[in-house]
Amino acid sequence: MIVFPGNDLGGPETTRLALASPRPGGDLPKVLGVQAAPCFDGCGGAEVANLNTSLLLEHATGVYLHPGLTGHRIAQDPEGIQAGRSWSPRFLVEGQPEQTDNSLTIKARDEDAQLALETRVEAMAGGSLRIRHTLRNLGADSFLLEGLEVRLPLDDQQTQILDFAGRHERERSPQRHDLVDGAWVREFRWGRTGFEGPVVMVGIPGFNFYHGRVLCVQPAWSGNTVLRVDRNSATPAGVSAGELLLPGEVVLSQGQEYSTPWIVATASDHGMDPIMNSLHAWERTLPEHPREQPVILNVWEAIGFKHDFDTLRDLADRAARIGVERLVLDDGWFHLRRDDTAGLGDWWVDPAVWPQGLKPLANYVHKLGMQFGLWFEPEMINPNSDAFRDHPEWVMRASSRNPELQRNQLVLDLTNPQAFNHVLEAMTKVLESCQIDYVKWDHNRDLLEAGSQVHGGAPAIHEQTLAYYRLLDTLRARFPKVEWESCASGGGRIDLGVIEKIRRFWNSDMTDALSRQLIQRWTEQTVAPEYIGAHISQPSSQQTGRTYSLDFRAATAVFGSMGIEWDIRQASEKDLERLKEWITWYKANRGFLHSGRVVRLDLADPSVLAHGVVAPDRSRAILAHVQLDESLHNRGVYLRIPGLDPKARYRLVWTGPAKPRASLEHLDPTGPLGTAEVTGTYLERVGIRIPRCQPETIRLIDLVRV
Repeated sequence: MIVFPGNDLGGPETTRLALASPRPGGDLPKVLGVQAAPCFDGCGGAEVANLNTSLLLEHATGVYLHPGLTGHRIAQDPEGIQAGRSWSPRFLVEGQPEQTDNSLTIKARDEDAQLALETRVEAMAGGSLRIRHTLRNLGADSFLLEGLEVRLPLDDQQTQILDFAGRHERERSPQRHDLVDGAWVREFRWGRTGFEGPVVMVGIPGFNFYHGRVLCVQPAWSGNTVLRVDRNSATPAGVSAGELLLPGEVVLSQGQEYSTPWIVATASDHGMDPIMNSLHAWERTLPEHPREQPVILNVWEAIGFKHDFDTLRDLADRAARIGVERLVLDDGWFHLRRDDTAGLGDWWVDPAVWPQGLKPLANYVHKLGMQFGLWFEPEMINPNSDAFRDHPEWVMRASSRNPELQRNQLVLDLTNPQAFNHVLEAMTKVLESCQIDYVKWDHNRDLLEAGSQVHGGAPAIHEQTLAYYRLLDTLRARFPKVEWESCASGGGRIDLGVIEKIRRFWNSDMTDALSRQLIQRWTEQTVAPEYIGAHISQPSSQQTGRTYSLDFRAATAVFGSMGIEWDIRQASEKDLERLKEWITWYKANRGFLHSGRVVRLDLADPSVLAHGVVAPDRSRAILAHVQLDESLHNRGVYLRIPGLDPKARYRLVWTGPAKPRASLEHLDPTGPLGTAEVTGTYLERVGIRIPRCQPETIRLIDLVRV
């Protein structure tokens, strides 16, 4: 048996993958078990159980579930097209596996099918694993690949599935299902990651943030993906994941190969939070990881398409006065772009709006001590644009007709070298025209009938996704000082593939603070909070019309990458001063909030949320008690805080600009426990009682080891 260790950056326990020792000429290795992800409390890893499930399911080995490899060989001979050959391979391992400190590579071949397979497993910082298959065609005839998936095992107690529903302005809403004989399948066919997020967790029934054995699987890919959980009367359950390939997207000629996206697997014996923190630990080792997120003012909800230098100068003056560090000019600055019906594809500054270009505004923002950011939507094109009129063949379409419009736009075919170069050089010219520190990269429609005219209308989402990565990577290399944000109608492109290339996600177009509480809570399952753009909206939400206090809106934003999405010209002097207080608090605490271990508390009252951050050395924590709505009772809730030093004593005080109102909320003005000092064990087992509070209010608690 080979036991593959992970890197111990997330806690005392490392994730380990145990494989049955393959032998030359033998079958692909069987997965024997995935041990627990790093746990802050020294939890023991899952016992290795003989699950006898291969990393690639093969029909030839007597498995009657969906095969891990689907496809067949096609050939043209005098009698016509011959298809349906080499459809049921059985791979035998070649030589000994190649093993390093953090990787394992297994090579296998089927001589009859003339196919070779390489499976690579890598340890990720923090304890997760990532796995990918690479298939090579050794035969003279082409091999039409229909699907290639990585398989991870489940034990017989893991019978509940948690995945996410989602839509624009309501991303990543959890839903649960029972695992039964048969197949549970999620297909993500949007052409981008999607508002749900292709993530599945399977665990013992009732698993929550800190209870239950759970396996989490997700593809690190920004295009179409598939997840499946299946079992039958003969084969134990497992999770399979890969890219969802459309007809004819991958045809391998002799010597050509295809690699699956990395499939990231994280296991825990103690619920979902250790999985979350394992992924955060890896993200914090990435070269593009944001070391310190500046406070942003994005002007979209303030001015929309109505660009005017004097208005923006006024906004910039006010922003600088309250401590904003980056001003972002959103949609509307380029040719024809007076509304959302025109201009996409014409990436040059509109002289009718900006007769001297963007340089005067950029210079003014920089003189105020702030950075300057700019919005693009490079993968899209409006029919009302010079680019479309000159090159209608640049549109992605499956036939001679264009797909249905969404948001008055079509998709630009980046697999077409001419279209790719047009966007690359146009963006380059704009980014060279003045000092631009930050780009908000948007993607506001799904890929419908996304064929490439370069290939006669054949599906091209696979190649379009690679072209998007290539375009972004080329621009990153040309402009190494520019920081990049991934936005796709809000949170439509948040995944572990693009996260290696960007420094921020726009989490959702929903800036309503109450809605954001849940959206941010579940986005953190796979993305560290410093990546998650969280903005303070205007008092009455543009999306819902609901009105909240400034303190509720700000306390919702400070745990993420804090910003403002509000016409602060309409803010009172009192509100501006309060904004400045919150920004000052964020700046003083962001280094802590964006380096510690995120905790989410399991509470009995659905009207209350609690979450926070614990320092890596357990010397400090900041916790938020969020009263979403009216509770059904007056018992209050107990906040039991995991992961503190059990023997150390802690002092608890209120923090943040907004302190609880003792007379209204029946809370001690000193802190939730008054002047008492208590141990980490007390805080985990007994906890802090918070009485029922007013709806749409937040209390911040600072816990300091004494």
